[in-house]
Amino acid sequence: MTAIAKKFFSYFLKAAILVLAFIFIYHQYLEKGDNLKQFEIAVSRLSHNHVIIIMSVVVFLMFANWLVECLKWQHLTHKLYPINLWQAIEGVFCGLTWAIFTPNRLGEYGGRVMFLPPRKRVHGVFAMAVGSFGQNVITNVAGASATVWFCLTFLNLNGWVLAIIIILAAALIALFILVYFNIKWLVWLLNKVSFLQKYHRFFAIMGSYKFTELLNIMCFCLTRYFIFSFQYYLLIHLLVPEIPFHEVVLLVFVVHFIQSAMPSLDLLDVSVRATASATLFAYVTKQQIAIIAAFSLIWLINLIIPAILGSVFVFKLKFFDRNV
Repeated sequence: MTAIAKKFFSYFLKAAILVLAFIFIYHQYLEKGDNLKQFEIAVSRLSHNHVIIIMSVVVFLMFANWLVECLKWQHLTHKLYPINLWQAIEGVFCGLTWAIFTPNRLGEYGGRVMFLPPRKRVHGVFAMAVGSFGQNVITNVAGASATVWFCLTFLNLNGWVLAIIIILAAALIALFILVYFNIKWLVWLLNKVSFLQKYHRFFAIMGSYKFTELLNIMCFCLTRYFIFSFQYYLLIHLLVPEIPFHEVVLLVFVVHFIQSAMPSLDLLDVSVRATASATLFAYVTKQQIAIIAAFSLIWLINLIIPAILGSVFVFKLKFFDRNV
């Protein structure tokens, strides 16, 4: 492939990524304004100034959330290639643009590592996997704990059933924490697979993170989790102020838990969030429309707006750059 052909194909890929991203955004949200209409109905009784203040705080927390993720990505890549904060921001936001139309956000890996030198990109995928695993640990630990609370509080279950749920939740929590802080076990297992052994130099990066480094990464993940959970609380409290703080937060944890267990696209999982949130919050309120509006709006603010912003960085990608 000639240099001109490579350059043309590179620009074609960038344009295709943008077109696909905006098509999905338009058909999933902009074309169907049901959630926006529901939100307008829910907030019609609220003070205009109050809504502006809360929405401003929620948007600010969105930027804080992704800033923490950028710092985490910068921390994860220090073993591979030193990047500054701006480079981390470019990678994270570009990855969000890729993520919205790929299953389980897999495109986020590709978009993010494209800002690393070519010879470090595959390593970057496995470094990012450590950060994603850390985030999943928080989601599952908090979600499993909240699920036990939900079953004890709202479901009239048989004692044996409750005991089994508690045991399973405790086992899940212990397993996630144990494996995360001993992630080298995963490397060992991968090395036992014969056809993967030749890729050892790539996934060995996962086993190179020490306990203190994994703990630091976990702190980033925990900070992010509390930030976006608090965003949900602010909006739900704005629309349905009678629900107690602890019930809102714990039910949000359960929704995150359910959502994380289901494969989906970022552009389609709003329906999963809406269904799960409306079903669970039905135990504490009859304002399902307000709950769905809150979850849909957080989806728009936390995922779609950053994905649109990330499109600015897509044209900076160098698909065929062979420089180290």
